[in-house]
Amino acid sequence: MPKLIMMPPQNSELQTWAERIQNDIPSYTVVLPKTDEEVNAHIPDADAVYGWVSPEQLLLAKNLRWLQSPAAGPAAGFYYPALIEHPVVICNPRGIYNDHIAQHILMFVLALARGLPYYMDAQHKGIWDNNARKSGYIDLTQATALIVGVGGIGHETARLCVEFGMKVLGVDARWEYDVPFVEKHDPDNIDTLIPLADFVIVTTPHTPETEGMWHKDRFALMKKTAYFINIGRGKTTILADLIEALEQGTIAGCGLDVFEVEPLPAGSPLWKMRNVLLTPHIAVKDAENISERHFEVFLENARRFAEGEPLQNVVNKAMWY
Repeated sequence: MPKLIMMPPQNSELQTWAERIQNDIPSYTVVLPKTDEEVNAHIPDADAVYGWVSPEQLLLAKNLRWLQSPAAGPAAGFYYPALIEHPVVICNPRGIYNDHIAQHILMFVLALARGLPYYMDAQHKGIWDNNARKSGYIDLTQATALIVGVGGIGHETARLCVEFGMKVLGVDARWEYDVPFVEKHDPDNIDTLIPLADFVIVTTPHTPETEGMWHKDRFALMKKTAYFINIGRGKTTILADLIEALEQGTIAGCGLDVFEVEPLPAGSPLWKMRNVLLTPHIAVKDAENISERHFEVFLENARRFAEGEPLQNVVNKAMWY
């Protein structure tokens, strides 16, 4: 009879999820502690946890075999050395955001390809200017997208790009999806691919290997007519280097939903750059089906764990995803 702890802070959604798991899989004992003291009392004989387990709590967890992370890309510190070395299997909810975030990426692609930021600037000034666009028009049927991170979000983005007639180059360290429409490459080849792309699209998580991977030298490899789009994690990109590349005309522009520091500081030059599109980390905001998708992944793993079956979305703990 497995014991599952839903980690604090508690809310109505977690309460509902706990009740649904208890009803669907009666063999479970589900507890919702409200304080760290209550967690410490329950965790010694817990088999599974939803949430984060601190280093101190991990020392108390004698039976822990499954940890379900609430986030596909949790904040730095979630995967600490003792947790990485521990035999517990960690799973995450990757895959539930694919379509929503891919659509957000295509919004950036289409807007930048057509020079929409410049026309919006003219609109806000009340100016009829059919020469407002200051960057070249990009015909997507003749364009190449380099997608760095062809996981769930990346492979859906690639599919949409292909639908618009684009050639897609993909870079990934762990190819999990069948993507016959993507030219596959390993991360070691990234610098040879960057100069070929009209759009460099980044969907990678923040890991020790990806932190700061987008820097001055890589922006210098891009075409002057190319655009940079980051919707993965902000800490993969050194914003000072990106700003410099934009100011010097090294690249044509960018679309960002994530930032090295969030919120983006009010004094950042990015706010006023005409060739830049910014959204405040909201690619899945207001998507009504995310919560239910999230729970379905959790419930399926709870069922599998109770029946001794392999779990879904297992994380490579050393890679953080």
